[in-house]
Amino acid sequence: MSPLWAPWRMTYVESAKEPGCIFCAALARGATAALRLGTTRHAMVVLNRYPYQSGHLMVAPRRHTADLPGLPDDEHADLAATLRRTLATLRDRLEPDGFNVGLNLGVCAGAGVLDHLHWHVVPRWTGDTNFMPVLGDVRVMPQLLGETYARLHPAFAWLDQAESSVC
Repeated sequence: MSPLWAPWRMTYVESAKEPGCIFCAALARGATAALRLGTTRHAMVVLNRYPYQSGHLMVAPRRHTADLPGLPDDEHADLAATLRRTLATLRDRLEPDGFNVGLNLGVCAGAGVLDHLHWHVVPRWTGDTNFMPVLGDVRVMPQLLGETYARLHPAFAWLDQAESSVC
């Protein structure tokens, strides 16, 4: 088995964490400051502040919960539809060759936010990794986070841009 090296993550791991839930904070802050692309009745879509790749975002319920099996049917349906449309929007806007989509439930599964479930959506392009992470201990991000937000926000106009919090 070959190791997957991500040494740049140590900056995030060792950084001081803001108290509270990052997703509830994303609902309470302004859309641009929170990197929130929008919301639906039960879901939110936000860019990841510590992306693995340009366009890395997360889809999460607006309600503070980590209980996927316990989601009411209407919330689950809205989250699933939002995830599906998010993939289609990224495909149309960024034209990636593929995606990594993941949901980590529990510490042993790699969940970084334990009490608010969320899906990571990472657009991928053939050849989007190179020798830099291994040899240079750095990653090459082809676009600034603010520029990624500005590029994607209009493409997510299908989301209800409601500013109300649910958490």
